[in-house]
Amino acid sequence: MKEDYLRFEDEFLSPYAARSQNTRGRQKYIEPCPLRTEYQRDRDRIIHSKAFRRLKHKTQVFLTPGGDHYRTRLTHTLEVTQIARTISRALRLNEDLTEAIALGHDLGHTPFGHAGERVLDKMTGHFTHNEQSLRVVDVLEEDGRGLNLTFEVRDGIINHKWDGNPATLEGKVVSYADRIAYLNHDIDDAIRAGILKEDDIPKEINALLGVKKGQRINAFVVDLVESSYGKPEIIQSPRFGRAMADLREFMFEKVYVKSAAKTEETRAALMLELLYRFYEQNPLLVPGSIRKNAAEPKVYITDYIAGMTDNFALKTFNEHFVPKRWE
Repeated sequence: MKEDYLRFEDEFLSPYAARSQNTRGRQKYIEPCPLRTEYQRDRDRIIHSKAFRRLKHKTQVFLTPGGDHYRTRLTHTLEVTQIARTISRALRLNEDLTEAIALGHDLGHTPFGHAGERVLDKMTGHFTHNEQSLRVVDVLEEDGRGLNLTFEVRDGIINHKWDGNPATLEGKVVSYADRIAYLNHDIDDAIRAGILKEDDIPKEINALLGVKKGQRINAFVVDLVESSYGKPEIIQSPRFGRAMADLREFMFEKVYVKSAAKTEETRAALMLELLYRFYEQNPLLVPGSIRKNAAEPKVYITDYIAGMTDNFALKTFNEHFVPKRWE
């Protein structure tokens, strides 16, 4: 069965697609699986990881939302994966590689979204969630042994941000899918929260993309496929590239920076900063399972806080800073 699938990859996929049997390999050799390709194994390792499960309680835009339908970092990841697979299938790229990169791209994200990322960057002098995602899969998972993923998946994870340059077209697809997903589902959540109305979106963007979330996503995906099909690159047409940039600028102005959705970020950031300083003064209170992965306190404190869910960060803060009643 595996041989049939590898033959399918070789005969059907685009000449520009990554092929499982041509992977640049893993950091540590393991025996091949009799059923799965190397990228399928990576997908399975990521989806069974603890870091992946923790994404369900990490902020996307709205901090610890009360409603059931707001996105979390996990649902964002699943939406990115779906969009990326659709694009890869249409372009005859390697869906398994695409899926593995998409599922792993945000494993290193902090609690409270980008507010947490900014705090750790301030406290350490340098922190990015994509680098932490790579550290999660290389070192922190599996009790310090890492997931031992293939080069192509690791490359796609660390280079998924817009300024990255993935080595594979599959990695570039994930980078586009990430932006398509968050721009559109964040609009959906902002409308649900009453921060935006559909009429607030610039008319020229609506005229090109449509007024509904599904229409906008479909328009971006179709343009990307039509612009990239049969080419050794992943590109948008100029007008859709401008529309994406304009939509992103609109979201930063109306939602991402000073909207009602951000009112609690100052408190969340202060809480994480106090936690970081607390562990600087009490490094042995970081669990030993985390401390053993780094010699420097700065590194293992960062690992610990970055791995927290929103709920666990709140619980930990209360334990260390909120007075307990005398019983």
